[in-house]
Formats: sequence, structure tokens, C-alpha cells
Amino acid sequence: MSSSDPRATGADEQATGMRRGLVNYGDAGFSLFLRKAFIKGSGLTDHALDRPVIGIADTASGYNPCHGNMPQLIEAVQRGVMLAGGLPVKFPTISIGESFAQPTSMYLRNLMSMDTEEMLRAQPMDAVVLIGGCDKTVPAQLMGAASAGIPAIQLITGSMLTGSHRGQVVGACTDCRRFWAQFRADAIDAQEIADVNNQLVASVGTCSVMGTASTMACIAEALGMTVPGGASPPAVTSARMRVAEETGAVAVQMAKSRLTIDRILTEKAFENAMRVLLAIGGSTNAIVHLTAIAGRMGLEVDLKALDRMGRETPVLVDLKPSGQHYMEHFDAAGGMATLLRELKPLLHLDALTVTGRTLGEELERAAPPFPQDVIRPRDNPIYPQGGIAVLEGNLAPGGAIIKQSAADPKLMEHEGRAVVFEGLQDLADRIDRDDLDVSADDILVLKNIGPKGAPGMPEAGYIPLPRKLARQGVKDMVRISDGRMSGTAFGTIVLHVTPESAIGGPLAHVRNGDRIRLSVERRELNLLVSDAELARRAQEQPVTPPTAERGYRKLFLTTVTQADRGVDFDFLAAPEVRGRIPKA
Repeated sequence: MSSSDPRATGADEQATGMRRGLVNYGDAGFSLFLRKAFIKGSGLTDHALDRPVIGIADTASGYNPCHGNMPQLIEAVQRGVMLAGGLPVKFPTISIGESFAQPTSMYLRNLMSMDTEEMLRAQPMDAVVLIGGCDKTVPAQLMGAASAGIPAIQLITGSMLTGSHRGQVVGACTDCRRFWAQFRADAIDAQEIADVNNQLVASVGTCSVMGTASTMACIAEALGMTVPGGASPPAVTSARMRVAEETGAVAVQMAKSRLTIDRILTEKAFENAMRVLLAIGGSTNAIVHLTAIAGRMGLEVDLKALDRMGRETPVLVDLKPSGQHYMEHFDAAGGMATLLRELKPLLHLDALTVTGRTLGEELERAAPPFPQDVIRPRDNPIYPQGGIAVLEGNLAPGGAIIKQSAADPKLMEHEGRAVVFEGLQDLADRIDRDDLDVSADDILVLKNIGPKGAPGMPEAGYIPLPRKLARQGVKDMVRISDGRMSGTAFGTIVLHVTPESAIGGPLAHVRNGDRIRLSVERRELNLLVSDAELARRAQEQPVTPPTAERGYRKLFLTTVTQADRGVDFDFLAAPEVRGRIPKA
């Protein structure tokens, strides 16, 4: 029976192209016949339909300006696919815009991952190009693709261009926070903050600093999931379009060679990504996302081992918020190739990438290095250790983290009095009151913003400084919560306290006036209250975890895991744990 015979469908696990995953009508031949009849309504011929089918995940949305270049990217990917002999088929999935998704984009990350996974399973494609950029879209796509298991390649939308305000280079969103803090402190007026607002985002694209979006772009390339050089070209450049075209071509190669995602997302790939996260001074959010992606592959993240890795991995990238530059400068400095060369002795160079070549082979093929001042050599780092440190202690039995490279060195060994906010509304009601009992030496504590507490673990861990202290010139304080903060944020801020307060973690029982001791050097976070007193408080005021009656919120609150497990849904992780990363 010839391949053109409509009855020739092949075994499902070996089927390719339009023969993959046929709709169940009880007659496979009819299923293929019907599918081809309908898709030919788009004007496609049998010759086109015999090519490898490359799905293109289209995450365009008017609510997601980070993906504003999606039409141009899709056109370039389609061109690359067709030049390489494939058939491109775009399809929509959920798109999450960081500043538009209420209550927080993290609340919807797992939903987007499920959407992505199920569309990859449901629709016929031999490989998929995942196009994402805004903070939660790339991890959601990698999570979904990891579970679906087909050949997959990531295309990053790219960063925005920088703007200019009164002679200063500015870009979202570290500068957003810096100028807003000045406005809250009455250091600038309403007219200037309005002028700044017009300059912070100079084009479509993701944040121009080393926030979560840029961090995940670098991590995707470090994982081997993008074409070489795919992390850094800005969104509106011709270089980004060339990356898109190359991505389409590589997707066809992957389809033909059946280079499935499990061959890319290995223990070695994740360890390379962790090295890069530490060396770029990357977003604390990336730990949660990497943990979730790894969990889909049956791998657990060992936070203690990650911290040990951090002690020998300096921050080399001079980008805000840990440094001074922006993503367009990182790209001009050679991007990831320059960074990976500096990290070469610390990397697994035999890790496979989407090109079918190893990371080491790709570095050999990369353009030669040249003088630049954005990516430092290892003997002259921005910060001597990795950007993120892992803390433990009686306040965080399951761990907590701090972005030490963006913190005030004078506050990283600190003991202070707790000033407690019970939740987001309490914070909003009291933080700017003139009668708030607070001093610069105190420690701000915010409860109930963890995975279940808010819900969705919002980026409220960047607690604003009390207005009366900001007016006095206070620039930083120790702040502690079970939530997250934006990768663009800065300060001496302890995050991801686990277990969270909403399920009865020790944070729930912190009271105003308690003493808390932070020691980043010793990696400790301790509430200076006895175990017996904490037990008494827990008995006096037991915690009832939040619930919901219906819908996605009920699913979320019933199944979401804690930060140390990636804030994924428990039923989406791989059924068996097959390893821990990084290896000690």
C-alpha cells in the first residue's frame, strides 16, 4: 500500500505529519481522509501535506506587548520551515502578559503549561516552535513541551529597546521601580513621573534588564533549547528575525531526526542552566521555574547543592538590577557565547542542544571573542558569588532565597524587630501611614502571599519602604515574605519562605516586635522565638488553608505545590523521581 493511499495511516507511534494523532472516528483511514479534506480548504496540496509538519505556538495578544512582534516572528519562522522542506502550521495558546494578568501572572502559568501540553498532544505536528518572551510564557511552554515529549525548540520574542529620560538611559523595569520610589518619597513630582512613564518602554519586547524574561531567555539557551545566540537580540532588530528563520529551519531538522525534548532536558542541561542563572545575577523567579520544568522530567532540585554551586560561580554580567547595563548591551557584547566561554570550565560541554550538536561544539563554532565591558572575566566579577543564596532556619524549614547580588551589603548580616503585615490589604492600608511604628533597622514581614495565600505567589515580596522612611532618605530595609519579587527588583529581600504562612508555616506565627536574625554569610534566617512558643501560637491561632468552590481556582488551591517544588500542580510532575540536581 503506497503512502498516497488514504488507507495508509501507519502505527500511531511511528506516524508522521498529518498521520499523527488521528481523531478517533473508529476508522483511521477515514480520519485521515477527513482531516486532509478540511485542511485542503486552506489551499494546501498533497505535496505540502506530505512534508514534516512544524507547529508554531502563537502567543500574540493585545494584552501582551512583550509579544508585540509576534506577526513578524511567525512570518520568519514559517519562511525558515518552508526553506528547510517543512510545512508550518501556527496555532494559538494562552498568552500571559506580566502586568495585565490578575491576580498575578504566576497564577496562570500552570494553566498555560496545560494548554500548551494538550495542544501539542492533540494536534498533528512532528516538531513545535514555542514562541514566548514575557516572564511566565517561556517556563509555561517548556513545562508543557517537557510533558508532551515531542521535538521542541524555543524562540524568544526578545527584549525592548532602552529609552532616555533627561539624558539618562532608562528601561523597564528596574528603572520603573527606581523612579516610582523617588515619586513616593516626594523626590520627583507628578509631571516628571508622567514623563518617565513615556520613556521606560521604547518598543515592544520584554524588559530590557536582567529580569525574569531575560533570565529565562538566557536559561533557555543554556538548556540547549534555542538556536545559538537565541537569547539576546532585541525584539525589533533584524537579528531577532534571522534567529526566528533559523529556528524554523532547525525545527525541521529536529522533526526529521526525531530529536525529542527528553534528549535535550537532561541533568547536565539543567546544571548548565543553574550555572548561568547564578552567573547572570538572574531573577529569583527562575529557581521556581527551573524546579517546575525539571519536575516534569522527573528531576528534583536540591537547593543546598544549588547554594554550594553558587559559592563557586561569580556574577559576571553587568546588567541591572545587579549591575548597570541593559540587554541590548549584553547582546552587543556577544551575548551568551561570550558568557558561556567564561564559564566553560564549570559547564557540561557534552550536553546536547536542539541543533543536534553539543554545547561545546556550538561554542567552537561561535564568533571569536572581542574586547567589551559588559560580561566580565571570572577573575574580575561583578559579585564574587552567585547572584542567589539559599537560606535555612526555623523561619524557613523548607528554605528561602535572597538575591544577594542586588542587596545592600550592610544589611546582609542583620538582626531587627519584626513589623508584620498580615496580607496585601493590610500592607496597602498601613504602609504609608505616618503613625506606623517602624524604623529603618526594623524588618518588614509580609504574610499570605505564597502559592496558596494570595493565591499565585504574587511579586509583592518587593515590599515598598514605608513612606515616612522613604522621605527620610532610607533606601533599603530587610524585607521577608513567602511571595516572589520581580527579577527587575532590588534590595535586601528574602523571598519564597517555605512552608508558606497560608498553610501554617512558621511565618504565620511571627508577631510584631519579634526579633529576626538574617545571616547571608551563614545562610540562616531565624525567628528568635523558642520552639515551645511557636507551638503555643500555632495552637492558639490555627491556620485554615484557603479554599474555593469551583473552577480553576479550586484546582489551583487543591493541587499547587510549594516554592521548593516549583509551584506546579502536583499531578503534572513526572510520576517518578529519577534524580536530583545539581549533583553534590
